[in-house]
Amino acid sequence: MRRFQTLQDVDWGNWEPTERATLLFVIGDERVLLIRKKRGLGAGKINGPGGRIDDGETAIEAAVREVREELCITPTQVRQHGELLFQFTDGFSIHGYVFRAEGWEGEPEETEEAIPLWTPFDRIPYDEMWTDDRIWLPWLLDRREFRGWLLFEDDDLLEHRFELDPAGTS
Repeated sequence: MRRFQTLQDVDWGNWEPTERATLLFVIGDERVLLIRKKRGLGAGKINGPGGRIDDGETAIEAAVREVREELCITPTQVRQHGELLFQFTDGFSIHGYVFRAEGWEGEPEETEEAIPLWTPFDRIPYDEMWTDDRIWLPWLLDRREFRGWLLFEDDDLLEHRFELDPAGTS
């Protein structure tokens, strides 16, 4: 039986995530650096690099570290643009922080975790990504800020609510 049927079933005022994680999208020349994830949550899907925030680490520190680990580059000019509160029907939850980097040092390399994919803005493969990405990724590419509440059952997005340009996102 599902613990959560709708977004309204979640007590967002007292919500505590199971995990805190990041996504960081490196942008250059009307292209975004995506990855094909090789392992972990979302393995096989295309997404931005990112991962768990370690104890004692800020979200931005974790985002930069994850890009270094997954792609062997160091993102620069990093700024937070969004927050995503993911609740899964089985009780698992993630508080995600979404960043955009305007620059980077090094050349992206394939690692055990990810295959780098420079992708033109007009050819983003949404059909190979998490369903919610098609909602908020265009806002990130337009430098908009957003906050979203999402309910998933496994890979299926059941319900969502977004605020565009909310106060205090970054």
